[in-house]
Amino acid sequence: MSSASSSVRRIAATVLAAGAIVSAAALPAAAHDGDRHHQQRPRVEISRVQADSPGRDDRSNRSLNAEWVEITNTTRNAVNLRGWTLRDSDGNRYRFDNVRLGGRDTIRIHTGNGRDTRTDLFQDRRDYVWDNRADTATLRDDRGRTVDTESWGRRR
Repeated sequence: MSSASSSVRRIAATVLAAGAIVSAAALPAAAHDGDRHHQQRPRVEISRVQADSPGRDDRSNRSLNAEWVEITNTTRNAVNLRGWTLRDSDGNRYRFDNVRLGGRDTIRIHTGNGRDTRTDLFQDRRDYVWDNRADTATLRDDRGRTVDTESWGRRR
């Protein structure tokens, strides 16, 4: 009987070891699978877009400035946006100068002319940038890496 109980113990130990190995291998896979569905928010994101300025599109500075994109820093730490860019699908580009975006702060980038402040920047353009029906706003950092995109409508 001692050889039978010895065999049972060896089989039990093998089964337990195999179970531990399978569990250890499955845990990271399960954790990774969950991450795919809950991706981490970017540190800086495009939080809102007003592509279609209210009223008539008459290219007045007032109408141009009613077209804007908001950028939000989702962290507690300030981020310097120097060299970052904001682009549309047609390649129109706005390049940030020495702009410090405080923690949890939002800045609005208007299309028309104006005086830059802590909360509002102006592209100083005389024509609309964002397509009312369909476009994509792309925010890239100073190394050209895409930080965030926001799309609306369907391009043909």
